[in-house]
Amino acid sequence: MSTQVLLVSDQPVYRDELARTLGEAQELVVAGTAADAEQALELVCLLEPEIVLLDMGMPQAFDVARRIAQSTNRTHVVALAIREEDSEVIACAEAGIVGYVPRNGSVRDAVDAISAAARGEAHCSPRIVGSLLRRIAALTAALQSGNADAPAGLTAREAEILTLLQQGLPNKLISRRLGIELATVKNHVHSIFGKLGLRRRAEAAVLVHAAEPKNGGDDDEPSVGTASG
Repeated sequence: MSTQVLLVSDQPVYRDELARTLGEAQELVVAGTAADAEQALELVCLLEPEIVLLDMGMPQAFDVARRIAQSTNRTHVVALAIREEDSEVIACAEAGIVGYVPRNGSVRDAVDAISAAARGEAHCSPRIVGSLLRRIAALTAALQSGNADAPAGLTAREAEILTLLQQGLPNKLISRRLGIELATVKNHVHSIFGKLGLRRRAEAAVLVHAAEPKNGGDDDEPSVGTASG
């Protein structure tokens, strides 16, 4: 079944060309395009797409992502053409974004990120994975040090599960390792991400489903680029 995508960008030539190219992928259907924040939110309500591919160079992009994340569990946001800097990656995660396509990413990267997000997984570059892991490590260190500014503390069991997550163990293996029910693991994971400020379960998938580093790309693979500068 094809994934329904809403493409949001305020650059018409870039938006229309990317929509045409994405529409050629068998696994995707471009259900619509939007040119600004209000149109994007209206179309999310009208079309209920599985994925919004959001140009992060657009004004109010982070606000759009937050409003979508807060308003529906059906539609997930994939950030298009982001800078691979810790501050921007973390801002995306905190806005509820679950997929990432860097500025130098190809159309294939965009397709893979969309498909992964639709499955509840994450496909992103090693640099973006590194940013998210550093954020989780910093939050964990703050909790363990008793920093007063840290988020609400984890229980001993939650801290144990977080360590196993950081080692790349899926829920089923954590359940077996600790001798507890799978449903109990899932409840703990939900609590952990809430306490650490990770708003969507799919963000955690970066720890397990992150893309392997590539040995270069195809020179003729079109880039998603950005028309926003």
